[in-house]
Order: sequence, then C-alpha cells, then structure tokens
Amino acid sequence: QVQLVESGGGLVQAGGSLRLSCVASGSAFSINIFRANVVEWYRQAPGKQRELVAAIMVGGSTNYADSVKGRFTISRDNAKNTVYLQMNSLKPEDTAVYYCKMRPINTWGQGTQVTVSS
Repeated sequence: QVQLVESGGGLVQAGGSLRLSCVASGSAFSINIFRANVVEWYRQAPGKQRELVAAIMVGGSTNYADSVKGRFTISRDNAKNTVYLQMNSLKPEDTAVYYCKMRPINTWGQGTQVTVSS
C-alpha cells in the first residue's frame, strides 16, 4: 500500500504563500503505483464539504478549482516521491485542512492545516 503524508501547512497572512508537500512512502512497487496515478489535493473547512482544489495527471497536465486558478500550482517531483501544492496570494477563504490522495484510492490521512488570517 501507498502511504501519503501531508505537510507544510501553517498560519499566514492574507496575500502570503505556502507550499504543501505530499510525500509517498512504501515499497518500490507502491511508489511506482503513486507515480502512475493521478494525485489530487482536497481541502475541507469546518462545516463545509470537502472540495477538490487541484489534480495532476500522470502526463503532467493539471486542473484546478475555479476558486484557486491562477493562485495555486500543483506539481510532481518523482525523484522525491512528492506532489506539491504551491499556494500564492492566499485568502482567508483558503483556510482549511488540506489533504492529498491518489484518485483511485479512497483513503484519507490527517491532512495539514492551513490558516490564513485577515
């Protein structure tokens, strides 16, 4: 199985930036599975539904929720077994717990808290 661990969250002021990391671990086979699948970033704020914010395809193409287009960038570094979410021009409404997941596996970790102050 592939284990994904999110990190990089924190408290920032509006307009600031954070880079979240999603690091995969496991067997070599599991790492290969990670590299061969779509990886997504979700977020969930208190009292709100979890929403998809970004995804990166195996070929490197990306898509984003309208609310984050132009501000967030998802990327892969297969050498480091990591998917990143670069978040710029952060807004208070970006405050949430952020999770990464492989598209075909419905398993959620602890996530990483992002708090944007106004």
